[in-house]
Amino acid sequence: MENVKSRGKSLLGGWLPILGLTFSTFVFNTSEFVPIGLLTDIARDFQMTEAQAGSIITIYAWVVALASLPLMLMASKVENRKLMLSVIALFIVGHVLSAVSTTFTVLAASRIVVACAHAIFWSIVSPLAVRIAPEGKRSTALGLIVTGTSVAMIVGLPLGRIIGLHVGWRMTFFYIAVAAFAVFLLLAFIFPKVPSRNSVSLKKLPSLLRTPALLGVYILTFIFVTGHYTGYSYIEPFLGQVAGLGDAGITWVLMAFGVVGLMGSFLFSRYYDRYPSRFVRLAVFGVAACLLMLHVASFDRFAVIAVCICWGLAISIYNLVFQSEIIQIMPESTAIAMSVYSGIYNVGIGGGALVGGLVCSRLSISLIGYVGGAIAFVAALYCAKRLMSLLR
Repeated sequence: MENVKSRGKSLLGGWLPILGLTFSTFVFNTSEFVPIGLLTDIARDFQMTEAQAGSIITIYAWVVALASLPLMLMASKVENRKLMLSVIALFIVGHVLSAVSTTFTVLAASRIVVACAHAIFWSIVSPLAVRIAPEGKRSTALGLIVTGTSVAMIVGLPLGRIIGLHVGWRMTFFYIAVAAFAVFLLLAFIFPKVPSRNSVSLKKLPSLLRTPALLGVYILTFIFVTGHYTGYSYIEPFLGQVAGLGDAGITWVLMAFGVVGLMGSFLFSRYYDRYPSRFVRLAVFGVAACLLMLHVASFDRFAVIAVCICWGLAISIYNLVFQSEIIQIMPESTAIAMSVYSGIYNVGIGGGALVGGLVCSRLSISLIGYVGGAIAFVAALYCAKRLMSLLR
């Protein structure tokens, strides 16, 4: 009996730090996604169009892209517990500034502060989770980290939108700061010291670019994420203006988009090691197909909900698959490989928000699915023709 109790405590203690990281990914992703759900309100408050307000998504993403590698170079030798707590503290400061912003310029500046925290966080969180995971549970640990992303879509984004609708979008950012402070305290108590054994060096960059599989993942990610965010950045006004959903309907669709991410995490942890190529194809072709069907589906509310659910499943699988592949491809240089990946991913986010904004302002918001889907389909073809043979 005593041995059973000790094993139970050991097992729980082994997973507690990973659960703490999962909570932190929930908070960080809620912050990243929440402007999408509040875009109309922010635009109205500052008397601008949704496309103009959407520039904060582009600014945020491109700062992350530019800052990821330089900041990781600066922080690469810092002990990981100390680094994680410092990043969360900076994140909190940025959200307090967002909550008190009185001009769009101040809001943009506060998002730049948050973006700097984001740049380091996403360079270290997945490799760190894999590193501290119990033996033989790497896929499960990575699945939990991405589950934080899904829960942010399920709870964080809709809840942030509801708060914004009822008491103002600034209070949404304030409550995110409160949640981040709670996570800070949790990690301060439960997270172990983890020495930095994988220091980032510019000397490792050439070897990354000489690795065909990794370079292929980077190229795919840039094109694919640009296509995805061309549509997703403006999904809230699209659902309202084109699909004709009310505030409650939009909130439920955004929640459903995230709910299926949990299913994606479960499927990944259970079956990915057996069927990796099927997961890759499902992710890239699934997102492209859903985007291309978005406008047609908007004429029926059940159809558009179904498309968004399938879209949410496909993108959650994409995020899991390619983080796992990077760790597999570069086990000894994961931090720098993930830092570059995070930067490229965010170039795609910013590019997609920019392209989507141009479609909204110069063509029609109803066309964002066609444009985003065309870009994502190019990425899917590249994956099928060039990348699949390079992956395991």
